[in-house]
Amino acid sequence: MTQAQSDLAMAAADAHSYAKPTEAVARHLDLDLDVNFDQKILSGTAAYQIENLTGTDQIIFDTRDLEIEKVFLGEEMEETTFRLGDSKEYLGRPLIVDIKPDTKKVTIQYKTSPNAAALQWLNPQQTAGKKDPFLFTQSQAILARTWIPIQDSPGIRITYNAQVKVPENLLAVMSAENPVEKNNTGVYTFEMEQPIPSYLMALSVGDLVFRQVGPQTGIYAEPATIEAAAYEFAELDKMLEAAEKLYGKYRWDRYDLLVLPPSFPFGGMENPRLTFVTPTVLAKDRSLTSLIAHELAHSWSGNLVTNATWNDFWLNEGFTVYFERRIMEELYGKEYADMLQVLGYQDLTNTLNDLGPGSADTRLKLDLEGRDPDEGLTDIAYEKGNFFLRNIERAVGRERFDAFLNKYFSTFAFQSTNTDKFLDFLRSELIQGDEALAKKINIEGWVYSPGLPEDFQKPTSARFAQVEEAFQSWISGKPAAQLDTKDWSSHEWLHFIRMLPESMTQQQMAELDRAFNFTNSGNSEVLAAWFLHAIRNNYTTADQALEAFLTKVGRRKFLVPIYKALIATPEGKKKALAIYAKARPNYHAVSTVTLDELLK
Repeated sequence: MTQAQSDLAMAAADAHSYAKPTEAVARHLDLDLDVNFDQKILSGTAAYQIENLTGTDQIIFDTRDLEIEKVFLGEEMEETTFRLGDSKEYLGRPLIVDIKPDTKKVTIQYKTSPNAAALQWLNPQQTAGKKDPFLFTQSQAILARTWIPIQDSPGIRITYNAQVKVPENLLAVMSAENPVEKNNTGVYTFEMEQPIPSYLMALSVGDLVFRQVGPQTGIYAEPATIEAAAYEFAELDKMLEAAEKLYGKYRWDRYDLLVLPPSFPFGGMENPRLTFVTPTVLAKDRSLTSLIAHELAHSWSGNLVTNATWNDFWLNEGFTVYFERRIMEELYGKEYADMLQVLGYQDLTNTLNDLGPGSADTRLKLDLEGRDPDEGLTDIAYEKGNFFLRNIERAVGRERFDAFLNKYFSTFAFQSTNTDKFLDFLRSELIQGDEALAKKINIEGWVYSPGLPEDFQKPTSARFAQVEEAFQSWISGKPAAQLDTKDWSSHEWLHFIRMLPESMTQQQMAELDRAFNFTNSGNSEVLAAWFLHAIRNNYTTADQALEAFLTKVGRRKFLVPIYKALIATPEGKKKALAIYAKARPNYHAVSTVTLDELLK
């Protein structure tokens, strides 16, 4: 079996796609779209170069809430028949197109729905500049099908070109080779030469400007945000150099960032060549840039070597967290990276408690059939995946593990892989029949068993030990204002807040707030952690700041714990529903799907 056939066989086993890539598969997309802000729709054509592997008379694409107008075959644009199958929750409907054994090209004329889940249409008030509307897409995990009829499986990769028409005062950018300034026609063209999976298809349109950072790096943002972003991300080039030093050449030409409005539901999205990033990392002190290291690391783990199905999501995220922390260690030293490991462990512990340590969803290899794959996008994939890789590094030594990872990235470059293939590679390249080593690595305990293995080694941090001393002093009666906190990073502050007792008096809350100004912090990580204490202890001084935060910020990582804390009491639930009614229009569908369920 060739590598291409092997990839297709994995993609064919994807429970979240209707496509049958072992029969007929798309290889290249030419996208031609018109962006209509008034109607909140995209309209145009998706023209595919296809490979009919079995001489079949049909090819299947994934769609959800799309209006398919016509379908054509070949360069001659001969109209063909098509039908949409039954709709399933999350999955949408298969688009079944009638083709001929020798068909090489299929062109689909279509429109999106104003409610397309991947598309967030923002009115001017929801942007930083307040003057122009804004659009961005979020295709992961299976939302690409809500804005493009596509074979929407991470196991199927395509190259693409696009032409996008937008209002003349706005700029369009994609996960491709991008323009750096507006033109006077509003028509922009794009090219992505490297094959990518559908969840990395991305488009954004707005009043954007570009700022060069280094020879291969730059930032897109609204004019009102560009200065803050340029300061915050000034070390982009250094990060890229550190990453290349660890795991080989960056294979995507440029690495640029797009700073989105606050409603973006994730910290970042690793769209190739153009990471979409939340403005909640603009902390004015470069303290939250490990998120950028994370998205950059995805250029190897995820974008270059991709999980074949969402059951193997840990292959994207566990590797990326491991790599992100290696980049941060390279740049800022081991003590800095140790803090990130401890915070990650705390997040993992919370997730294990939420899911239940015996839950099947706490295994690395998941079974998400019949469920929305978003349910698998938890800290298990990220943090348990990372700690598994750290365990392998400990077992074989860093030098040997780095050589292994370099070989892994080069062997599977621009391909999809799954858990079994990775483990086969691990056994043949590293374990090599060494039973004592196999026992240390403990594949069964990490990959296929729930919770954490018994021999798990908890991470520690020297810098956090000092924070813990300060905390003990405060608990023992030392005034908060007298604690030595002057050199603390946001990580130390976060650790301190997470240690605070669940139950505190109004005096304690007020004293901490007076000393450290938590309620008015410019750091969203610190704010979100503080609000949890404010809610639990009914510290009403923070109410206004809490409502402002929830109304403005759409990042799911912050929203879910805060709303959960609010609805724990009848009074809090009333408050949560009132805020949500106001805030919901600012949130992306990725966040509202979760919150609608939570707040019903």
